[in-house]
Amino acid sequence: MAAPKKSPFVVTLEINLIVVVLSLLGLISRLWNLCHPPAVVFDEVYYGQFISLYMKGIFFLDDSGPPLGHMLLALGGYLGGFDGNFLWNRIGAEYSSNVPVWWLRLLPALSGGLCVPLAYQIVVELGYSTWAGVAAALLILFENALVAQSRLILLESVLIFFILLAILSYLRFHRYQQTSPFSTRWWLWLLLTGVSCSGAVGVKYVGLSSYLLILTLAGLHSWQLLGDRRLSNGLVLCHLGARGLALLLLPALLYLGTFYIHLSILTRSGPHDHVMSSAFQASLEGGLSRITQGQPLEVAFGSQITLRNTLGKPVPCWLHSHKSNYPVMYEGGRGSSHQQQVTCYPYKDVNNWWIVKDPARQDMVVGSPPRVVRHGDVVQLVHGMTARFLNTHDVAAPYSPYAQEISCYIDYNISMPAQTLWKVEISNRESERETWKTISSEVKLLHVNTTAALKLSGSTLPDWGFRQLEVVGDKVAKGSHPSLVWNVEEHRYGRSEEQAEREQELHSPAQMDVGRNLSFMARFWELQWKMLTMRSESPEHKYCSSPIDWVTLDTSIAYWLHPRTTAQIQLLGNPVIWYSANAGAILYSVLFLFYLLRRQRRICDIAPGTWRCLHLTGTLFLGGWAVNYLPFFLMEKTLFLYHYLPALTLKILLLPPVLEHVHRHLIRSDPLQNTFSALLLVWISSVVLTFSKLCPLTYGQPALAPQELRSLRWKDTWDILIRK
Repeated sequence: MAAPKKSPFVVTLEINLIVVVLSLLGLISRLWNLCHPPAVVFDEVYYGQFISLYMKGIFFLDDSGPPLGHMLLALGGYLGGFDGNFLWNRIGAEYSSNVPVWWLRLLPALSGGLCVPLAYQIVVELGYSTWAGVAAALLILFENALVAQSRLILLESVLIFFILLAILSYLRFHRYQQTSPFSTRWWLWLLLTGVSCSGAVGVKYVGLSSYLLILTLAGLHSWQLLGDRRLSNGLVLCHLGARGLALLLLPALLYLGTFYIHLSILTRSGPHDHVMSSAFQASLEGGLSRITQGQPLEVAFGSQITLRNTLGKPVPCWLHSHKSNYPVMYEGGRGSSHQQQVTCYPYKDVNNWWIVKDPARQDMVVGSPPRVVRHGDVVQLVHGMTARFLNTHDVAAPYSPYAQEISCYIDYNISMPAQTLWKVEISNRESERETWKTISSEVKLLHVNTTAALKLSGSTLPDWGFRQLEVVGDKVAKGSHPSLVWNVEEHRYGRSEEQAEREQELHSPAQMDVGRNLSFMARFWELQWKMLTMRSESPEHKYCSSPIDWVTLDTSIAYWLHPRTTAQIQLLGNPVIWYSANAGAILYSVLFLFYLLRRQRRICDIAPGTWRCLHLTGTLFLGGWAVNYLPFFLMEKTLFLYHYLPALTLKILLLPPVLEHVHRHLIRSDPLQNTFSALLLVWISSVVLTFSKLCPLTYGQPALAPQELRSLRWKDTWDILIRK
């Protein structure tokens, strides 16, 4: 009898029940009672402000990371109908009814929950048993710090999710590389690796460490491909091209895409855009664009201008003068010129205005037609409010004795001639006769008599200088460092009444909305540079800690305390897991070194496949821990325990493979294996018991009695809050 034909419309679906169960457990542990507490918890005050700004389309600058993470959090607010109207001004503030707390916390919770099945799949994909994979998933499931961090409007769980997804995707791709290269699944997992790496970097810059680790691993595997004589040269090039496309080009394009969306949403001026360049600010609606729109494009003799320094550090500032003079003597007994002070002032002020004067003419109004200033022209700058000329001479600056003092010239009838001629050099010129343009031209002003360049030193003057910033004349300054470069921000033509009337009758001077012509790439590079170089000065925090404290869990963070009861949320890890992970890392290092030395002596204790598996495991997990942990020792920023969570996660995943290796390869007799299995069962039970014991501090409920809280203070350094 002939077998029945199979229908072409039948779809076979394989469901891994272990993955389903672990996913449900992970999501339940993170999503349970997600709206509690209904108040701002720790850094939610920080990320919530950015979410509100997204909802209102107001530009902001966050130097802690790229915009992808913030946009994902804002997506939750958008789906929940949040209008951005909440004042994120203090930790513990009760959320109002218009704040969709569940939606705002949803994405971090989903990311944290999905890390549980990802942990299982990674360990199994490396070649270890189902039991080792389940153990890895349970360790992630019952790690208190990971649970607490993923239930709030924070980004660490999202970062960890992308890191684990990148590792799993690369391992799957590598498996198909052995069996079916260039197949649909091969491409799928390779592209997903690139997407996940881009996601990790896009959430926080520390994700770059994991991305570089995967790139290094891909580079080593590509090097092995080069040595495979079975592959033709063309096929090798196809392999390398595919990896370059998926692991280099695709992440770069996705990274650019996140900034494009970010800048497309944030189109309005706000409180953070003052640190950006004048051109960037003019590209935003409101703010500077309202002031500069329609102003004359080309600077002419007689123009009235404000000059902004392009350095932007420590704060953006404008060339400024006022009626006060330098003191007769500086600190240390050095004499000054006692001329009128010139500073850089970090606020808009009427004393920031200067007139561009032609040295060959007495008038200070714009002619008809205007005589524009070009690169190489010599000008005088006259302070608008005091009518004194910008000047420098061979007198040491107040706080920079290597440089010359900058002043406005006062005639004391002594042998100090006026030296008020300045040469205009346009740094970003396209031709040698480039015209000086509003906003877009980056200008160096060189003193003709002494060749000193007008420079912002960045030093803060004392009370006699009203705490404003020092400006100096630097003779040795070369290049176009931002401290030497100035741009015209506000600009108007100085006219006589007769000229003004005639101009109204005929036509207006050439005008242009400069900010609207700023390209996306120009805005991207400026924003990227600011994010990488600008560091906000933050005072020492009560809960900051050293990376040394993280490994031994010698620190905790009090995230939230109920205003009336002892209910609280603590970022506190599961000590059994933390110390077991430390022991696992030490044991792996000893085993790896032992096997390495034995293999050097041509003694192979384990099969080549097992050795390769052990080597790859250490590279991903112990190497991943190192690249996500050690860089913090070099960072000059306020650090907290949550910075350790990505490194901790990878160290935890190392433990089950090490234990399985010991069970399979180092313990030979059945009685010892049974004893070892029993000890592992006791250990897992202690993990679960410790988790449940600390649950009230992880979830913020129920409120414990003072005596119960004291019993949980297992280390004196744990800052568990007990009301008196």
